[in-house]
Amino acid sequence: MAQLGLGLDLSTKRTRKREFLEEMRRVVPWSRLIALIEPHYPKGKTGRPPFPIATMLQIHFMQQWFGLSDPAMEEALYDVPLYRDFSGLDGGMTRLPDESTILRFRHLLEAHGLAVQMLALVNEILSGKGLMLKAGSVVDATLISAPNSTKNASGTRDPEMHQTKKGNQWYFGMKAHVRPASRLNFCSTQRDPL
Repeated sequence: MAQLGLGLDLSTKRTRKREFLEEMRRVVPWSRLIALIEPHYPKGKTGRPPFPIATMLQIHFMQQWFGLSDPAMEEALYDVPLYRDFSGLDGGMTRLPDESTILRFRHLLEAHGLAVQMLALVNEILSGKGLMLKAGSVVDATLISAPNSTKNASGTRDPEMHQTKKGNQWYFGMKAHVRPASRLNFCSTQRDPL
C-alpha cells in the first residue's frame, strides 16, 4: 500500500527566520562588502576552485546572526535548506563548504582587518539613516538558590543572598549572569545578589 503524502511545500512557509534572511538579503550592501574582500580572496588557479565570495560572506554572516561555530555551521548547511538557499548553495552545487573552509574564510577576514572595514562600511550606510551598529552580548540571569534558614552558627542569613520573585514564586539566593565569551560557547559567569 502506498503512503499518502501530506502535500506540504515547506519552502514557502513564512517563518520568522525566512523573513529575517530575506530582509538581510535586501538591506545588507552585499556588493560593496564583496568588493572589500575580493582583492584578498584566493583566485583558485590550482586545486579545487574556491566557493564564491558572496556564498562565504553570507555563511559568515549567518554564523554571526545565529551564533554558530564552524562545525555547527557546516552541519546546518547540510540540515537546513533555508541556509543553503540564502547562501546560494542549492542551485547545482555538488559540494558544500566544510568547517575548515569556513574557518579559512574567517581567518582571511581577520588577517586583512576586513571585519573592521565591513563594520565601518555598514555604519556609514546606517548613519545616513540615523542608526548605528555595535557589538553586544546576551546575558542570562540564572537563579542560584540558597538555603533561607537562619539555623547556623551565627544565626543569620548569608548577607550576599537576597529574595526575588519570578512569576508567582519567591526565590532566595543569587543571580549568575552568564554571557557567551566567544563563538566557541565558552561562558564566563559573574555572581550578583538577587
